[in-house]
Amino acid sequence: MDTINQPLRVAMIGAGNRSSVYAAYAEKEPGRMRIAAVVEPDAVRLEQAGERWSIPPARRYASVESMLADPELSVEAAVNGTMDALHLETTLPLLAAGLDVLLEKPIGISKDEVLRLLEAARSTGRKVMICHVLRYAPFYRSVKERIAAGDIGDILSLQTEENVSYHHMATAFVRGKWNRKDRCGSSMLMQKCCHDLDLIAWFKEGSAPVKVASFGGRTFFRSERAPEGAGTRCLTDCRIEGTCTFSARRLYVDRGLWSQYAWHSVERETLHPTTEQKLASLREDNPYGRCVWHCDNDVVDHQTVTVEFADGSTASHAMTGGSPRPCRTVHAIGTKGEIYGVMEDGYFVVRRPDPEAEGMYREETVRLDVADDMHGGGDLRLVDDFVSVLRGAEPSISTSSLEDSVYGHLIGFAADEAMEREAVVSVPSLS
Repeated sequence: MDTINQPLRVAMIGAGNRSSVYAAYAEKEPGRMRIAAVVEPDAVRLEQAGERWSIPPARRYASVESMLADPELSVEAAVNGTMDALHLETTLPLLAAGLDVLLEKPIGISKDEVLRLLEAARSTGRKVMICHVLRYAPFYRSVKERIAAGDIGDILSLQTEENVSYHHMATAFVRGKWNRKDRCGSSMLMQKCCHDLDLIAWFKEGSAPVKVASFGGRTFFRSERAPEGAGTRCLTDCRIEGTCTFSARRLYVDRGLWSQYAWHSVERETLHPTTEQKLASLREDNPYGRCVWHCDNDVVDHQTVTVEFADGSTASHAMTGGSPRPCRTVHAIGTKGEIYGVMEDGYFVVRRPDPEAEGMYREETVRLDVADDMHGGGDLRLVDDFVSVLRGAEPSISTSSLEDSVYGHLIGFAADEAMEREAVVSVPSLS
C-alpha cells in the first residue's frame, strides 16, 4: 500500500481537551490525517470520542495495552494527550510497537523520565515530537527566524513572561486537576511554562544552559488570604459571591468559560446539562464550585527563573498566575539590536542602534497573524508539521523533536529544585 499519498492513520491516546484539539486537524485536513483508534479509560469520554471521530467500536480501547494487543489494529502513529504522570508509561509501549508519537508536553515528570524516553526513542528509531506549539505560532517562529538570521547579533540577555489570567489560574491550577503536583505529576512551572522554557532554549540554540536559579511560591491562593465573607463553596456559604472575581457561577455559567473542565462530572450523567443542573453541581460536589481560597491546591501562583548559558549569556522567565489579561512577552537583547513583543498584540519590534536617527535607534515593526486561541495559532500547525515529517519532509525551523526539546525541560526541573533548595542548580550536559 502506498502510504505517502494516504491519510496518516493515528491513534488518539487520551480523549481529553488537548488530544481533541490536535485531533481536530483530521477534521480540517481529512486527506492528510485520520483518527483510526482511540484509547480512553473513561467509558463516557471513550464513547463520545468514538462518535465524534467515527471510530468503530472495535477500535475503541480502555488502555494502550489492549489497543496494541489487537491484531486488527492499523495505525502508523499516535497522539498522546494523557495526563503528565502517564506520559512515560503510555509512550514506551507505543515506541516499542513501532509507532511514531506526537506527545503532549511535558515530556515526563522528572529528569530521569525525560532521559529514559529519549533513550527509548533512539533505541527504537521512532520519531517523537513534543507539543511545544508556541514554536509554530507565527509570532514566535518569526522571532526565531530573525534571531537565526543574526538581525540582533548574539543574544546577551533574554527575558520572557507568561501572565496566566485569573480565570484560567482559578480553573486549572487552584480548583482543577493541575492544582497539586501529586495529582497531575508536574509542578505548575513544568505544566504551564515548559512552552516558554523551550522557547528560551530554542532561541539560544547552539549554547547549552549550565546553571539555574529560581524563586516563587503560593502567595495569594491560600486560606489566610480569603476576604471577609468568603465561604467554602461559591453557591452555598459565600456572602460575597455576587461580586467575587472568582465566582464559579459568574465564570462557568454566566460567561461559559472552561466548560471542557467545569462540567465534566455533570456530563457523565447527561451530555447536555441544563443551567439548573450545572448550578446544582456547583452547590454540591463539583470541584469547580469551591472557593479559590479554600481548595487543596499546593502549586505556586508565581515563579521566576534565571538561567546562565555556556556562552555567558543569561535568560529569565517570569510566570504570574492571576493577571487580568493573559499574555506572553519576549525581549531579546543582542550585540546588534533587540526584539520586543507581546504575542497577543500580533506584532513585535526590532530595534537597532543608529547615532544618526532620532532617538538614537531605528525601529522596525513586524506584524503577524495571531489566531484567536491560547497558543497564537500554533496548535494545528504543529500537527501539520508532524504529518509532514512522518511523510518524509525535512524538519522545519519549528520542528519540536524530542532531542531538541530536552534542554527546556532540564531548565524547568533545575528551576523547581533551585526554588525548593534555595540554591543555584547545575544543568546536566547532553553532549
